[in-house]
Order: sequence, then C-alpha cells, then structure tokens
Amino acid sequence: MYPYISALRPHHWTKNLIIFAAPLFNFSFNIATVLNSLFAFCLFCCISSSFYLLNDIADIESDRRHPVKCERPIAAGKVPISAAAGMSLSLLGGSIGLGLYHSFSLGLTLICYALLQLAYNLKLKRVVLLDIIVIASGFVIRACAGAVATRVDLSVWFLVCTAMLALFLAIEKRKAELRRGGSTRSVLKRYSPSLLLRLENVATTGTLMSYALWSAGLGLEGATTPWMMLTFPFVLYGVFRYQLLSDPHGQPGDQQEMAKERTERPEGVLLTDKPLLLTVFIWGLVAFSILWLEHQGLIQ
Repeated sequence: MYPYISALRPHHWTKNLIIFAAPLFNFSFNIATVLNSLFAFCLFCCISSSFYLLNDIADIESDRRHPVKCERPIAAGKVPISAAAGMSLSLLGGSIGLGLYHSFSLGLTLICYALLQLAYNLKLKRVVLLDIIVIASGFVIRACAGAVATRVDLSVWFLVCTAMLALFLAIEKRKAELRRGGSTRSVLKRYSPSLLLRLENVATTGTLMSYALWSAGLGLEGATTPWMMLTFPFVLYGVFRYQLLSDPHGQPGDQQEMAKERTERPEGVLLTDKPLLLTVFIWGLVAFSILWLEHQGLIQ
C-alpha cells in the first residue's frame, strides 16, 4: 500500500494547515469549531491529493525524464494509471459532495479550488506569472474555507499576507528549479534569475507589510489586539531565514546542491530546518498567549 499512499503526497498536506487560521486568530476553540476545522482540513487533503494524482498522470512522461520526479509512484510504474485515475475521481467527488452536505459555502470553496486546480493543470502552470499567482490563490481559498466552515471572520490583511507569503514561496520554488536546471517545466524558459529576484523582493515586502498591518489591530481592520505586533519579529526572521536557506551561495560547499533541491519543496525546508521550526513554534506560542490574554480581558 505504500506506493498508493505515497502517490497522495501526504507530506504536502501541511499546506492545508492554513485552514485552522480562522478559529485560531479568533480564539474560537469550542467543540463545534474544532470539529468543523478538522472536517474542512480533511476535505482539502482529499481534494488536493486528487489533483496531485491527476497531475502525475498528465505529466507521467516528463516526470520519467526528471532526476527526482522519476521516483514518483505513477512515473515509476508502481501505481497503475487506471488505479490512480479511480482514486483521483473518488477523492474529488467525495470531498465536494461532503463539503456541499456540510454547507453550501464550504462546498462552493471546494468547487472554486477544484476549478482553479483544473485550470492550473490544463493550462495555467505553463503560463508565466499566472502559474505562481494561481499557487498563491490556492492558499487564499484554503484560508477562506477555514473561515466559512467555522463561521468566523478573517481580516482582509491576513488574506493578503497569506497570498503574498504563498507567492514568495512559489517564487523561491521556481528559483530553485531554475538553478538546478533539471526541471521539465516549460514555463521556466520564460523566467530568469534577475526577474525572479525582483519578484521575490516585491513578495517579501508585501508579506512583511501586510502582516504588520494585520498585527497592528482593529484600528486597521486587522487582529483583535495590537499586541500581536510582538509576533512580527518572528515573521521577519522566518522570512529572512528561508531566503538564507534558498541561497546556495550562502551554504557550505557540500550543502549547496542540497539547498537547491530542498527549496524546490517548501514544506521540506519547514520540516527539516531546526531554527526555522523553532521560530514557527515560538511564533505560535507567543500568538496563542496574546490571544488567550486578550480573550481573558487581561489585555486589549
């Protein structure tokens, strides 16, 4: 069963954790909210895996020529195309059906995500700039799904920050692919290191500014308390740390190739770099503490 589970790319499910942002930053932790968040998370894991399967089927020939992707279960012949297609359609139909059964708004976000992914896989992943914009849009839809599933509000600034951070990671991924030179993505022919560097600067600035505006508090229609500004240094360091890890010239000689490969998978960076993991943990701890104190009326 391992090749079939691996074909679902469960390590990519970490991208769906953004769904929990809505109840977390509204400090809504009753049983119904937690269960609805988990339900939405599971549905997005299913629907995202369905498109990973479809993508691997569509790109099977190019994946077989890729030095790393050739080991994917479908490209390696460990999972038959017919089985992968059946799994994909079952996950896609099941997740949308259950989403609509839960609520029309959650079902609608799943349908929007499915249409976006379908357009990406059929055309947009080969269109320069639109490919990275679609990736960022997918994270915004996930965040909205968490809000509609739990019936809580998310600040517009938080959604903007989510989009800019996802755009930043997508640009970093393209930079790593371009450096390695082993990617079969046709869209990379339209990118250059100088262009990606300029785009990275815009995305970095947008991420930090939108997070700062959100954490400034309700005066700017952001977080429920301006004390969230205390979390800004951790976000600043986290972004800078990721840029350091994505720069092969900043690594020792024997780790430069590893840096190139690792930043092709943003979730791999998050799960393997201890300083970055520690930063995320402290950020979460500080944010939770501030929200708890605000919820208890001890701070405003």
